[in-house]
Amino acid sequence: MFLSEVFRLPKGSIITFDKAYVDYEQYEAFTKSSIWYVTRLKDNALYEGREEFDIPDGADSGVLKDDEIVLRYGENKKHEHRARRIAYWDSEKSRLFEFITNNFELTAEKIALIYKKRWQIELLFKQLKQNFPLKYFLGDNENAIEIQIWAALLANLLLTLIKSRLKRSWSFSNMVSVIQQQLMNYINIYCFLEDPEGSWRGIIKDNRLKYQNSLFPELQGAYF
Repeated sequence: MFLSEVFRLPKGSIITFDKAYVDYEQYEAFTKSSIWYVTRLKDNALYEGREEFDIPDGADSGVLKDDEIVLRYGENKKHEHRARRIAYWDSEKSRLFEFITNNFELTAEKIALIYKKRWQIELLFKQLKQNFPLKYFLGDNENAIEIQIWAALLANLLLTLIKSRLKRSWSFSNMVSVIQQQLMNYINIYCFLEDPEGSWRGIIKDNRLKYQNSLFPELQGAYF
């Protein structure tokens, strides 16, 4: 059974995935279902070159080549899949990428950008695994696992929104660590993260004034 049948992707969908997933028969099934894919060509991939397309004058300077190729699959390699290969030089990473897609309408720059957006998903997964307890699940049934994943995603979203409003520069992991230590305290999170030291001094000062006439001075201290 093909992925397009499992996930019921509508026509015109654009999907992108890592080059570790290689299934030319599935690629052909995507094409027949009018589903567009973008992935990278494996270094050891065997293909037959066909037509080479002209690169427009106004194209991104990173686009080095844009051509049509044929990838063969099946018994005796008798079946073929028609694809488009794009060679793109990423100046930021000083690295050459070779993308393949079954979409011949979008510009080469758009194809490269689609794959670049996929990397943001990888960064999100990395952020979730580093900062939230998803290495071990509290339950062993599907519903429990989904609840824990959704809770982590919601927490990640809330913390991302908080970080976006702060003027002080925080790494996401450091900010999460500090907030985890204050979960049982009642504080203004924005004021605290903008000036943690100053916020604590203010809290201690307020509590000292609160208990300055107290009959029980041993109760003095930070109170939340």
